[in-house]
Amino acid sequence: METLNQFFTDLSGLLWGWPMIILLLGTHIYLTIILRFPQRHIFKAVRLSVKRDKEAAGDVSQFASLATALAATIGTGNIIGVATAIALGGPGAVLWCWLTGVFGISTKYAEGLLAIKYRKKKPDGKIIGGPMFALEYGLGWKWLAVLFAIFTAIASFGIGNTVQANAIATLTKETYQISPYITGAFVCLLTGSVVLGGVKSIARVCSMLVPLMAICYIAGCIYIIGVNAAYVLPAIKLICVSAFTPQAAGGGFVGTTVMMAARFGIARGLFSNESGLGSAPIVAAAAQTRNPVRQALVSSSGTFWDTVVICAMTGIVIVSSVLAYPDISFDNGAVLTKVAFSKIPIVGTPILTLGLLTFAFSTILGWCYYGERAVEYLKGRKWVLGYRILYIAAVFIGSVMNLSIVWNIADCMNALMAIPNLISLIALSGIIVHETRKYLWRKRLDRTDGEEFLMERKN
Repeated sequence: METLNQFFTDLSGLLWGWPMIILLLGTHIYLTIILRFPQRHIFKAVRLSVKRDKEAAGDVSQFASLATALAATIGTGNIIGVATAIALGGPGAVLWCWLTGVFGISTKYAEGLLAIKYRKKKPDGKIIGGPMFALEYGLGWKWLAVLFAIFTAIASFGIGNTVQANAIATLTKETYQISPYITGAFVCLLTGSVVLGGVKSIARVCSMLVPLMAICYIAGCIYIIGVNAAYVLPAIKLICVSAFTPQAAGGGFVGTTVMMAARFGIARGLFSNESGLGSAPIVAAAAQTRNPVRQALVSSSGTFWDTVVICAMTGIVIVSSVLAYPDISFDNGAVLTKVAFSKIPIVGTPILTLGLLTFAFSTILGWCYYGERAVEYLKGRKWVLGYRILYIAAVFIGSVMNLSIVWNIADCMNALMAIPNLISLIALSGIIVHETRKYLWRKRLDRTDGEEFLMERKN
């Protein structure tokens, strides 16, 4: 077991090294340029996300699809992950994380567009889509589509399930002295009550849970920033300066180089918002939308909320807290975050605990949908129920077992998901630009695919 664990540790380090970071960030920048900076339409995207296209084809509303994607994306990485990046890469890591999110908006836009462009309606009327359909029907590479689906199905049991369940069980044990077996059984029952209802049940719960947990967490961050008001501007200045100049040890921070700040900040940003990973397009394909570009814009707003807003606020909270209390001693991100939120009288620790618990649980729900769609693509609808049962059981197993090897396997599967997805984004970039020109640049966002097709035929 130790040999196997070491193998996956080495493989994870190789897959998530500089080549993957350069590939992901390079794709973000390339798509940003050829799509004429779709980030400038982000507020239009936010407005579209709360509108409902009842007449459009799809299984869930655009907001529900976005909420489900955010449920799977917003997780412990937004809280503990940012703090870990700061602990390892210094305060400059926050700026690199933020910039990764800004450029990642373009990639999430492109993923959402292809999800709608190549989605398929099943005989029962339900819609299914994702990178595997773009790979098969857009590029004709079914073998690569099959590999993506396999990696997604495996990854769903790791980072989307057992790792999150273990985080919940560990947190409740440390905070409330509750046995992991009791926590595991409870979370297992909660998960089963939601996921057995299918996409509409998952989307309905996520639509309620995600806004609530995000508002509570952001409110807590705003309060801490208010308490640390005198240190906020110095914190922002330190973040910006440290991103491009070496940071000497002192003031509560470890000594870092520019390369360390960039590496840990970019890696955390990429892992946090999942732009380029290929997971979010799976649920984007189920959205009720009249054309691919409308959903592309809605999907892009997910990266905006996840990284540009939440991760940035977390970073400012932590850096300003370290400046305000320079005697803080830390050796990992979790300690940094706990110290920062402990500054909120009475409710600080409960807000952090509730945020971590709800973020982790919502990730379990969102990734269940990703995994079952991958299984359905590979083996058909009849295998979905079996997958759901195994997924629910894995929640309990994850709550009570040591997950060091699971973490490493999950990291490997996520990297292997990203590679075929990025290939499809680059290879189909001409289609992405064509659709963007047709609907966004020519200001035809309100037209449906059918109306646009008829208009072109008449012309």
